[in-house]
Amino acid sequence: MNLPPRIRTWLAERLDIGVAEKFADGQLHKPLPAETGFWHTFGSLSLFLFLNQVVTGILLMIYYRPTTNTAFESVRFIMTKAHFGWLIRGLHAWGATLMILCVLIHMMRTFFMGAYKKPRELTWVFGVFIFGCTVTFGFTGYLLPWNQLSYWATTVGTEITGAIPLVGQYLKVLLRGGEGVTGETLARFYVLHVVVLPWVLTMLIVTHLFLMRVQGLATFERVGEEKPIDKSHGIPFFPHHVLKEGVVFCALIGLLVTLILLWPIELGEKADPFVTPEGIKPEWYFLPTYQLLKYFPKTLGLFVSLIPQLLLLLWAFLDRSPERHPKKRPIAVSIGIAALLLAIVFGLLGHFSERDITFRGRHYHIDIYGVPHRLSEQPKH
Repeated sequence: MNLPPRIRTWLAERLDIGVAEKFADGQLHKPLPAETGFWHTFGSLSLFLFLNQVVTGILLMIYYRPTTNTAFESVRFIMTKAHFGWLIRGLHAWGATLMILCVLIHMMRTFFMGAYKKPRELTWVFGVFIFGCTVTFGFTGYLLPWNQLSYWATTVGTEITGAIPLVGQYLKVLLRGGEGVTGETLARFYVLHVVVLPWVLTMLIVTHLFLMRVQGLATFERVGEEKPIDKSHGIPFFPHHVLKEGVVFCALIGLLVTLILLWPIELGEKADPFVTPEGIKPEWYFLPTYQLLKYFPKTLGLFVSLIPQLLLLLWAFLDRSPERHPKKRPIAVSIGIAALLLAIVFGLLGHFSERDITFRGRHYHIDIYGVPHRLSEQPKH
């Protein structure tokens, strides 16, 4: 570290800065595998977006009031009266969506490149927990504006919890703070969103980063045959990979601002427990599960929807093949592609279900299962 002499002397009298310098130098110039590319930047993007959520969330808390009488009005004040409030809320709302997307892409890269294999099983497990915590962040934050869409989407989401055998009703009441979604629910979700989940996610991220930096990025070599990366053949973390991440960060910021300007987050109408709007759907990351639940009885559907999450969590221990390269893991890669395609299909079905559409001049109604039914033409007068 190039510190001024006086500061360096002052620190040296109190701390063994040589240890810190050696650690920092080792991490900054640590060689990365030769195949490290732009796909490896999504982990850092996820971390950047998490910091964005923390900073913008703190700024929003200055004006936000978590009660049924003030929540909607306080968000409207942020968007219309507070200086740059619309920008801060846009960064927070779109940042949440992009964070979930980046974490998902990061996990996909890890899966298809076999980077979850021994000795990195725990790194993968913590990554799955980070994804689950990030999605829970989105779910708890969705209710906070207290508008019609968030109120009824939360009502549907928490109702699913009641299908769990034996303890379902207790969990639903625990989440809601009563039988229905009320001010007590809003207060509980607010505490989870701004106190509990940030600490939990921070601890998960710190542990995940520690394991990743200690073990290093995985190569395409077989399990047990990985060799130390030669500095002459590897890619230095600084400045090569850091500059690459800097370029991606700039693109991400540009994307965020573009989304905020072209597709601003609408506030809608204030929540009304006595008026149920049509076409209530969860956010895009819940749509595949939402659609899957429609094909089974409630309790059975809940267990079926938990199977992908359980497989994801245990996959690092279930896949015993020593190979890492995608071309040498056809079964695992095929399962991953099939799971991804199914998620996209169920997500699209969930998005288009229960609505009327017009295709090539013909009118169709899409039922709850995603099956289109042609509507009879209205007679012309």
